[in-house]
Amino acid sequence: IAPAGDPAPDVPSVGSANWAGGMMATRHLIDLGHRRIAAITGPEDLMCSLARIDGYRSALNTAGLEFEPGLVRYGNFHVDGGRDHALDLLSRPGRPTAIFAGSDLQALGVLDAARQLGIAVPDQLSVVGYDDLQVARWSSPALTTVHQPLIEMAEEATRMVLMLRDGEQPKNTRLDLSTSLVVRQSTAAPPDSSE
Repeated sequence: IAPAGDPAPDVPSVGSANWAGGMMATRHLIDLGHRRIAAITGPEDLMCSLARIDGYRSALNTAGLEFEPGLVRYGNFHVDGGRDHALDLLSRPGRPTAIFAGSDLQALGVLDAARQLGIAVPDQLSVVGYDDLQVARWSSPALTTVHQPLIEMAEEATRMVLMLRDGEQPKNTRLDLSTSLVVRQSTAAPPDSSE
């Protein structure tokens, strides 16, 4: 489930549409009027991290916005990584007006960094997470996030395992299930539409 690398073609795996999720999250922020959008994702050697950044980059490109490598950070998918990278990004001149975090836990770290710096979310900074964990609904503000179908991924993986156990070969050895955007209270138009 959600392999870290690119498994061999004969190794069954189930993942989610990470590229589409990154594109969807970034397009949402662009549609709100954001032009300086940062991204904090997971480790640089994980396929899902790279796919989410590729989706982010594609959304910027499609909107005619310049990709700025200095606005991208590779973290660890945990709260501390999100907080540390956000503190750095938000303490610089020309700080971003929005941050796309590669996991909900990193997004919680971004919210914590914003609180420490006195930056109001979503009035001064919009934040989008990834996964749609239960905690995303209960954060303050409630987190806009990309829903990753974790239960369905586990169900499909279980079906594959049972087929293999019974000596059958799955029709598709590689499944990437669709993602969707869940809009809550952590995103809004930037304070100055010229940013």
